[in-house]
Amino acid sequence: MSRLPRTGWCAAWILTAGFAMTSGVHADALSAVQVLREGGCGGLMPAAPPLRHSAVLDHAAEQWAHGLALSAAMQNGDYPADVSTGLRVGGSDSDMIRVLRRSSCRIVSSRDLQDIGVYRRGSDNWLVLSSHYTLPDRSHAPALAARALELINQVRASGTRCGQRSFAPTSPVTLSPTLATVAFGHAADMAEHDYFEHEDLTGRSPAQRVRAAGYEDKLVGENIAYGPKSIDEVVQGWLDSPDHCENIMDPRFAEMGIAYAPGQLSRRGLYWVQLLAVPRRVAGSASGIAQTYAR
Repeated sequence: MSRLPRTGWCAAWILTAGFAMTSGVHADALSAVQVLREGGCGGLMPAAPPLRHSAVLDHAAEQWAHGLALSAAMQNGDYPADVSTGLRVGGSDSDMIRVLRRSSCRIVSSRDLQDIGVYRRGSDNWLVLSSHYTLPDRSHAPALAARALELINQVRASGTRCGQRSFAPTSPVTLSPTLATVAFGHAADMAEHDYFEHEDLTGRSPAQRVRAAGYEDKLVGENIAYGPKSIDEVVQGWLDSPDHCENIMDPRFAEMGIAYAPGQLSRRGLYWVQLLAVPRRVAGSASGIAQTYAR
């Protein structure tokens, strides 16, 4: 499953002319935003800490001003964003506080935002406001795997509907260190080489990678995703997709492994891989060898 990162892209275009500021305060766009945050937009919103001025976001604002989509401009910079928004404001500096207060008070005062970039051309200003997303490091992997197991076993225990198919409650799965290692190997390979497929660059399928690690299986399933930034988000995304959901709810599966790796080239979000399997030692499991993959 391919999912773009959950980034709140939006763009508001504000054109103004001839608004006089009753306060007489003169401020450029950056200063105006900081003044409004400090004062909670004149008491309309809770006060917020000042934004950090970011050269990376300045460049994104410049690219946006020259016609590049804001989302593409953000992706070009080395700035993993959690929440981002863009404002285009036209008018004189003397109008800036009043215009932003009247039209974008809730945006500029948001405590979810941390950084700002500005580009000015003539009387127009392009503002990019964002918060930085910190990618989880490998030390978080055990806790995230435990959370994934909790979420998946909750839905397996209650049963659910995957598209047009209904699944009755079924037995829980357990974590397999071997499957987790294989899942991480594929996530890291996709992240390093900038691709998104079940088959790796050597042509091996998920089942072949699992068996190469010494895991003897009867059935292997794989879900992959790109973009989600939390374990809750990626599991919910899979459950919302019929094919991925069917893998998760398949009563034959007894073990799972899940892993993630941050992209290193053009894709800078997280790659996720979930492996589900039936080991040969499980009695009463499906006979023969089967594979079921979804992305």
